[in-house]
Amino acid sequence: MKIVYSSKFLKSFEKLPNDIQIDFRLGTHKLKGRDEWSFLITYKIRTIFVFRKDIYILVNIGDHSIYRK
Repeated sequence: MKIVYSSKFLKSFEKLPNDIQIDFRLGTHKLKGRDEWSFLITYKIRTIFVFRKDIYILVNIGDHSIYRK
């Protein structure tokens, strides 16, 4: 498996508090009407990603507003 981070994801991730960066974990669900998936890091912080075969691309990270972008 290969994981690819978008530049947008990396910039957003670096802005998160260290405790949230350390607590980065999976709990995935597919987003309705989109070819994207999401998982929660905390109740307020989530990540959007897509995958193609064995490559996972982390697209964005942040609060619920990332679903509108």
